[in-house]
Amino acid sequence: MKKLFAFLLVTAPGFSCFAQTTVPTPEIQIKAAVMAAPADKREGAAVYGYTGDGNLVLLRKGTNELICLADDPKQKGFSASCYHKDLEPFMARGRALRKEGKSGQEIFDAREQEAKSGKLKMPKNPTTLFSISANDEDFDKTTGEVKNGYIRSVVYIPFATAESTGLPLKPDGPGLPWIMDPGKHNAHIMINPPRPATATK
Repeated sequence: MKKLFAFLLVTAPGFSCFAQTTVPTPEIQIKAAVMAAPADKREGAAVYGYTGDGNLVLLRKGTNELICLADDPKQKGFSASCYHKDLEPFMARGRALRKEGKSGQEIFDAREQEAKSGKLKMPKNPTTLFSISANDEDFDKTTGEVKNGYIRSVVYIPFATAESTGLPLKPDGPGLPWIMDPGKHNAHIMINPPRPATATK
């Protein structure tokens, strides 16, 4: 995450502000972030979110296997995700490289090389990520309510292929699984339910 060189702190109920971007309270960030997780996993999930100066910090310790990332207030739209704790080395490495200013392709290439060399430890078992997204106007930063959210799932199976799983390389229909980045360190099964007309694009 790039360092913000200037920020304005505004005193208002439930908010701080950096670089003209409002940041919900930790409680609101937690409430919205765990909406990405299955209902029975929400209460015990660890949650990372943002401080008023834009730093990513642990907002709540977890008691189960899920880690959730709150919406980044600097990005357009609402987006939160929850993933299995065994994916944390992969996710943390991506955040570190992004903070260094690396491009998406550079991040992919670095993690691919490090995973193949064994430096980056990828999960041995299939591990899941859940994400929820919505339009800006559908996320209430004062209550944490998200309307018209779109939830999708990803199952990481490093280095798996279409042949090893029997999955197609593209979806054969709405909501049907397919494999993306086959044979790569981040090979994963995509499960995208039909998108409601009101959901974010």
